[in-house]
Amino acid sequence: MLVTDGRIAAIAAAGERLDAPAGARVVQARGQALLPGLFDLHTHWTPNARPAELPQIANLYMAAGVTTVSDFHEPPEAYAPRRAWLAEIAAPDVKFAARMSTPLGHGADWGDENTTRWVNSPEAARAGVRAVAAYKPDFIKGFTDGWRYSNAADNSSMDEETLTALVDEAHAHGLKVFTHTVMVKRGKTAARAGVDVIAHSVQDVPADAELVQLMREHGTAYAPSLAVYLPERVDGSGVAGTRPEVLAQRRRNFATALHNVKLLHDAGIPVVVGTDAGMTGTPHGASTLRELELLVDAGLTPAEALLAGTANSAAALGVADRGTIEVGKRADLLLVKGRPWDRIADIRNTQRVYVAGRQVHGKGTRLPAGNRALSLPARPVPARVDDFERDDGRTALDTLRIDEADGGNDRTVQVSTVVARDDGGNALSVQAKLSTKPNAYAAAILPLTRGSVAPADLRGYRGIRFDVRGGAGTLRLEARALGDRRFLAPIEAGRAWRTVEIPFTALQGQPPYRAQGPVAEWKGDDVQQLVFSGGGEAGGTIWFEIDNVGFY
Repeated sequence: MLVTDGRIAAIAAAGERLDAPAGARVVQARGQALLPGLFDLHTHWTPNARPAELPQIANLYMAAGVTTVSDFHEPPEAYAPRRAWLAEIAAPDVKFAARMSTPLGHGADWGDENTTRWVNSPEAARAGVRAVAAYKPDFIKGFTDGWRYSNAADNSSMDEETLTALVDEAHAHGLKVFTHTVMVKRGKTAARAGVDVIAHSVQDVPADAELVQLMREHGTAYAPSLAVYLPERVDGSGVAGTRPEVLAQRRRNFATALHNVKLLHDAGIPVVVGTDAGMTGTPHGASTLRELELLVDAGLTPAEALLAGTANSAAALGVADRGTIEVGKRADLLLVKGRPWDRIADIRNTQRVYVAGRQVHGKGTRLPAGNRALSLPARPVPARVDDFERDDGRTALDTLRIDEADGGNDRTVQVSTVVARDDGGNALSVQAKLSTKPNAYAAAILPLTRGSVAPADLRGYRGIRFDVRGGAGTLRLEARALGDRRFLAPIEAGRAWRTVEIPFTALQGQPPYRAQGPVAEWKGDDVQQLVFSGGGEAGGTIWFEIDNVGFY
């Protein structure tokens, strides 16, 4: 095989000779298997998993032979800075999904509309697609099924008319649609709506002939994401401490999931590879290889599992330039010892991996320094963060403001809007009816860099200054930094405007969110967001206003 400019330029058949051009690098791989690069069409590059850093996650996928990955986790504001970051390092080709759900649906029960677009009618779905299409996503992920991971619907579900309009509008923009679908009846809805890929296993009951016919009729592929449902978890964390009845139910669900994979595959439905990696117990890279093994456990042959992870996935994602070894295709390739088409476990014997002809794993690999980094370099930012004079929802730093409130079905209802001050200029007004949960809150987030991807360097300043007023409840300022590092300070506010200065030394470091660990220490060169939040009596109302936020 000859690779030129990242593509397969020529292939010699068995017994033929292919001379290497002058200056070519020759790789001797006698006795090894040459395969197309693997796909994982369902991952979450989340800061809540470990590792959390983009380069470290990329390294894990390359080491596993995964050369194309779909990331379901990023808000649209993060696409451009993350694409720029990926271009600076060795990495798989990462495709970004625009997230759409229903109000209080899965994916919307914790994020605002700048993170996951909320739609609940055909008109809203079309408008939502047009809004996210402006960010140039690679496809759309619809959270359409209210059953997440448990055994009952615990979120709202998207109705068929809304989903059909979403798919129609997405296809008009050249975007494929994947759905979070877990119940057979919702699978039928997804197929009738014309979605391209059902992600997650339908596992409440065995699939039936109607689902098969609908998926076949509408060309819907199936990404069962078995790895995330493995009762023992890929990392082995699923048994210890799990209640027996919960573990028993997981095993029943998983048995149904395995049954449905085989049933749909045998019926001619294209099975593709996705894992939900980044979620609990489902590590990046390793889960993709485990998914291939689980497909074989479900009844596919090793060769069929490899096709699911290569050619089938390429077709489902709509990338015709990879997934098979042919002249003109991208040189996304891996060399392994063994015969993985006979013994799927041999896929773990990876020797070398290439992304667009560039060796990214194996003997002799030289990765850029950025592949060892834990973040992008910190960037100095201007002193003025936001005076709320822009009318496009963006800060003075040209970042997009975000709302944040406690998640779940019982959720704080929040409205954040720019209002005129009596003494001139504008301010941000946050008004909320708190949920009945303990510690309910509403917050406004001011990202210091676009998408909160790169950290800001604040070492040239001494603290944070802002104008504030509020009614009822308690207010606080939070600075969020890389690595789940958080720093808090209370805010005193009344109904009259006052200017507050909080030195960095007054910010109290917090332990990691949802984890045990040391209290964070202020560094100043790793800050990503300023967060103004208010809380109060459960079920009560609060309001606060801020203006002229900046550093001094």
